[in-house]
Amino acid sequence: MGLFGSTSARHDKTFEVEHSEEEWRRRLTREQYRVLREHGTERAGTSPLDREKRTGTFHCAACEAPLYSSEQKFDSGTGWPSFWRPLEGAVETSTDRSFFMVRTEVHCARCGGHLGHVFNDGPPPTGLRYCMNGVAMRFKPTED
Repeated sequence: MGLFGSTSARHDKTFEVEHSEEEWRRRLTREQYRVLREHGTERAGTSPLDREKRTGTFHCAACEAPLYSSEQKFDSGTGWPSFWRPLEGAVETSTDRSFFMVRTEVHCARCGGHLGHVFNDGPPPTGLRYCMNGVAMRFKPTED
């Protein structure tokens, strides 16, 4: 099930960055397309971004929008990159009713790409855990 009850993140919402599904397939790797456009999940522990410790910013792999600062990243022990807060206006959420459960899906506010889910078991100060697919993001270190 997709972002707005369909398999596409483009159901009835317009995003700043939009492409045809054919164009998204050309722009993204097979795994990026599966996660960002088809709402897949990468296997836990497979993303090098989970172990990324440098100072910088995590960007959407589909549209390059800045999503999370390394200052809000923490080790959740889940095997996915986790953050306690996104950058202002960077992400949006929707209700995900797939797999017989109700979760809060997180997607890029600029292109609608599926990033992961947010849970209420994170650290202070927000108590939130934005559990993101590393394949859905790119890390850009801060220049010295």
